[in-house]
Amino acid sequence: MSNERDPQLDALLESASRPRPELDVLADVASGLGYVRAERFAERVYESLFYAIATGKIAPGNKLPTELELAALFEVSRPVVRQALDRLREDRLVDSIRGSGTYVRAKPDLMGGMPAVDPARRVGHILEGLELRMVIEPECAYLAALRRSSDDLHDMDRMLTGYEEADASGAIAHHYDYGFHQAIAAATSNQRFVQVLKSLEYDVSHAVNVMRHLVHSEPWKRTRAAIDEHRHLYRLIQAQDANGARNVMRSHIEKAKSRMLNSGSEH
Repeated sequence: MSNERDPQLDALLESASRPRPELDVLADVASGLGYVRAERFAERVYESLFYAIATGKIAPGNKLPTELELAALFEVSRPVVRQALDRLREDRLVDSIRGSGTYVRAKPDLMGGMPAVDPARRVGHILEGLELRMVIEPECAYLAALRRSSDDLHDMDRMLTGYEEADASGAIAHHYDYGFHQAIAAATSNQRFVQVLKSLEYDVSHAVNVMRHLVHSEPWKRTRAAIDEHRHLYRLIQAQDANGARNVMRSHIEKAKSRMLNSGSEH
C-alpha cells in the first residue's frame, strides 16, 4: 500500500482546521448567545437620547454631551455614537454646529422616526408590547430568582445604582432602566428570554414617548416610587423568592402601564 498522502485530502483537512469566524457568529446567533451588531448598540444610544429629548431631560436648544462623553456614558465606541447622532439628525431631532457641538432643535420633530399611521394604531401597538411583557417578564423574574448567580446580582445592582445616580443628577437614565430588566432576563440562563426582551425595548420605548407627546402630557419623571419598585424586585431575586419576584414584576408592569396611559402621572 502506498504511503503517499492524497493532496485533495490534505487540502480538505487544512480547510477544516482553519478558523472560520463567520461560522462562529452564526453559531452564536443560532444558539441565542447574544451576538450584538454595532447597529444594535447604536440603536440603544439613539433610543436613550430620543427618550431624554422627548421627556425634557435634554431641553430644546440645549447641547448634547460630546461624542467622547456619550461613548463613556453608554460604554460604546465613538463610531457607534456617531451612528446614533446621524439618526437623530435624520429624524430632525438635533442639529450639529461645526466646532460647537450638537443641539436639540427648538422644536424637535418627535414624529420623524414613526410610521405615518393614526394615533389609535400607535396606542394599540404600545399596548400589544406591554401585553407581551406581562407574559414574559414575570416568568423571567421567577426563573431569575431560582437561577441567579452572584455575577447576575452584581449586574442588576450596577444598573440600579446607575439608575438612581442618574435620576438624582437629572442625567439620562433610560438605558439603566432597561439594563436592569435585561439583567433579570440574563439571570434566567435562557438566552431566548434575552432575545425577546431586546426585540421589545426600542420598538416600545420609542412608541411610548411619541404617544406621550401626542396627548400633550407632562414629561415622565423618575420618581422614588418607581425606583423603589426596582429595589424591591432586586431584593426578592436576591433572596430567591421566586413567587414574590413574579408577583412584584407583574405589579411593576401594570403600574408602568397605568402611569403611561394616565396623562400627567409620573413614571
